[in-house]
Amino acid sequence: MSDVMQITLGMLFLILVFILTRYGITWRIKRAGRQIINDLERLGAQSSDSAVELPYMKKQLLRIGMRDFRPTAMQSLIEGGVVGATANGKFYLKMKPLYF
Repeated sequence: MSDVMQITLGMLFLILVFILTRYGITWRIKRAGRQIINDLERLGAQSSDSAVELPYMKKQLLRIGMRDFRPTAMQSLIEGGVVGATANGKFYLKMKPLYF
């Protein structure tokens, strides 16, 4: 193979890896969002009066292990109006989304 062909194949491979990585991250955030919604439904957090604390939404000083996508998913759900947050750090389900 010529040098130009190797460089082109290498660049195409890097682009493919980048795109697949983005899809993987998006899939994991959606999965975390479904988990959050299921947790809120299971705990009966349907209004601000019945809001609950979620242990994985607390700030941790030392994070060990795999990356946690739940805070990112929660921020997206709050911005989308699906989940509400109280002033004291509790969360509740405002509406059940159709796309989850």
